[in-house]
Amino acid sequence: MKIDELVTLCAEIREFLIDKCSQNPGHVGSSLGAVELTVALHYVFDTPYDKLVWDVGHQSYAHKIITGRRDKFATNRKYGGISGFPKMSESEYDAFGGGHASVSISAAFGMAIAAKMNGENRNVIAVIGDGSMTGGLAFEGLNNAGYLKPNMLVVLNDNNIAIDKSVGAMGRYLLKISTSRSYNKLKNNIWHLLGQNCVRKAIQKFFHSVKLMIFHHHNMFEALGFSYFGTFDGHDLPRLIKILEKLKNVNGPKLLHIVTQKGRGFKPAEENQIDWHAPGKFNKDTGERIIIKSDTPQPLRYQDVFGKTIVELARSNPKIIGITPAMPTGCSLNLMMEAMPERCFDVGIAEGHAVTFSAGLATMGLLPFCNIYSSFMQRAYDNIIHDVAIQNLNVVFCLDRGGLVGEDGSTHHGAYDLAYLRCIPGMIIAAPMNEVELRNMMFTAQLPNKGCFAIRYPKGGGVIADWQLPFSEIPVGKARTIRTGSDIVILSIGHAGNNVTQAIDILNDKSISIAHYDMRFVKPIDEDLLHFAGKNFKHIITVENGTVVGGFGSAVSEFFAQHNYKLQHKFMGIPDRFVLHGSIAELQAECGFDPKGIANAIISMKHDI
Repeated sequence: MKIDELVTLCAEIREFLIDKCSQNPGHVGSSLGAVELTVALHYVFDTPYDKLVWDVGHQSYAHKIITGRRDKFATNRKYGGISGFPKMSESEYDAFGGGHASVSISAAFGMAIAAKMNGENRNVIAVIGDGSMTGGLAFEGLNNAGYLKPNMLVVLNDNNIAIDKSVGAMGRYLLKISTSRSYNKLKNNIWHLLGQNCVRKAIQKFFHSVKLMIFHHHNMFEALGFSYFGTFDGHDLPRLIKILEKLKNVNGPKLLHIVTQKGRGFKPAEENQIDWHAPGKFNKDTGERIIIKSDTPQPLRYQDVFGKTIVELARSNPKIIGITPAMPTGCSLNLMMEAMPERCFDVGIAEGHAVTFSAGLATMGLLPFCNIYSSFMQRAYDNIIHDVAIQNLNVVFCLDRGGLVGEDGSTHHGAYDLAYLRCIPGMIIAAPMNEVELRNMMFTAQLPNKGCFAIRYPKGGGVIADWQLPFSEIPVGKARTIRTGSDIVILSIGHAGNNVTQAIDILNDKSISIAHYDMRFVKPIDEDLLHFAGKNFKHIITVENGTVVGGFGSAVSEFFAQHNYKLQHKFMGIPDRFVLHGSIAELQAECGFDPKGIANAIISMKHDI
């Protein structure tokens, strides 16, 4: 296509994105901001032979549309449809999958080294946002690539925002580079004067000299061994294509720094970038977000119960500190940030740092509430063990999005926290069945000398409209009786217990006596109750919104085995496979622990009694 045709194509892609995302919610702002970059990359490079790696993947919608998935895009993030993130099994153009931040540089570095070892003349490009550059893995990749100097290009897509506003010294540094008038004026002039046939070494030498004059020290990326080019307007498609054409022929590790606008081309998304990261359904003509209202009071989301409760607790306990890695709005810690900003810290996309920073605070007598999404806490596993648990420090981990999260799919499901935390000595692991339980678990966790205390709760709303009751301490390691019975005992952990109560109501079978206990704690587990169950029942069902391999059900089974109790045990939860995307209700039904699935399990077990 001609360049002017490509400009038209970008406008058409934006219109298509806005139309489809207005009806089928997704990550709107990031993808709108990366349209010109996407078109330019695919125009200049020979994908999929040349490898294009997207960091996080929030900005990959235009990439999906122009690589054969336009007709399927209406199924984006839907059950049985295409993924909302790059996925190797979905397309040969998706060189690397994933939905977590900061991975692209290391992955691209591996591809570039492999291409060199295989004698292949491939270009390898990593596209990473400024928010992802705060992650330690990004620096590890830059460090290794700058030392070994493979032929690769890192495109830094800088819009000065992640989901919330970018924070930290890296953000300030990038802003300094991008707004240096003297450097950018000289750079613009030289790029205008330079032709296609100029000697590359002379180009690089000139840029290096200009930067030394202006900054009086090395550019950080150049100090790490990368040739730095920037900053450039990421929406100026003709110029972006010319720059990429030149960089295509420059050997070694290179970094192209472009500045883009999140939500570009849709005024509401440009003006309110945080809300339009993933706005849900909206009117594409007016920009009005479509929020379904109910005449009856609706329970708050668990994250909002957390946000309101931590503000209450912090007002009475001056030792409480709030920590989040770049998710203040997503976890509702923004409520505490507004009320007491001096006691809240957004550390950027740096989960390991968030945990060890919390450990440091705890050594000085403060009490950090470190709020991290369950699937992101996986990235800080060593920090939990080495920096908190071994030293028995008082840190409260609030694991938001525990269990199946819905449309974000396998990269974001909080399936493994109960299993990966359960094996750590000294951990307290709790999960609330409702909002009042979450509130009281948080209150209990902030009491003196509780040590390493984890509370996991799911995405979405709870079940109680009137939840803001006076605080009450929960005995650590003690279950709660929901109903008594004599034929089958059901032990549940967390919000999934509500599926059990619904299943029993669905059955409404007076011929079978069902006992149900909300265990509340996976560790320490209520051994008195388990002894009671082992002695009085022959049939047991365990229900959890987590992996059945090594999780809550496994803990119960291990106890029975150790004490020689022989029960017919039905494990219900997330199976031993990666569950894809869809609504939470659809995925729970697929996994079999929705109310209907639990009711069927009870019926099946009833036949064996």
